[in-house]
Amino acid sequence: MPFEITKSFSFDAAHQLGANVAPGHRYATVHGHSFEAELAFAGTPDPATGWIRDFDEINALVATLRATLDHSYLNDVPGLERPTLERLCQWLWERVKPQMPELVRVSVRRGSCREGCSYTGPDARA
Repeated sequence: MPFEITKSFSFDAAHQLGANVAPGHRYATVHGHSFEAELAFAGTPDPATGWIRDFDEINALVATLRATLDHSYLNDVPGLERPTLERLCQWLWERVKPQMPELVRVSVRRGSCREGCSYTGPDARA
């Protein structure tokens, strides 16, 4: 695809990964992060509008996602019972892709940890 646009948004949330780690591991207790998510959309701009996707539409969807995630305990969000970076990317993908088929990548970063993950959908793994 010749063009790619992105939309970033941030949210602050708490989680714990006790099911993934041994007792005493630093991730076993409840802790929080400032997360930065990025949605990437690719395609050929519509000849009439010049856009791949209207940013107002993207912003409206992002607002609903952010309202669910921001200042929440991620383990309590349906589908995020094990809220790893990988699962956060997939969770976002599953909520955006059906509404916006131009989505090609979801990235989530924890800037203070200098860690991140990107997901390009289930078809990319084949």
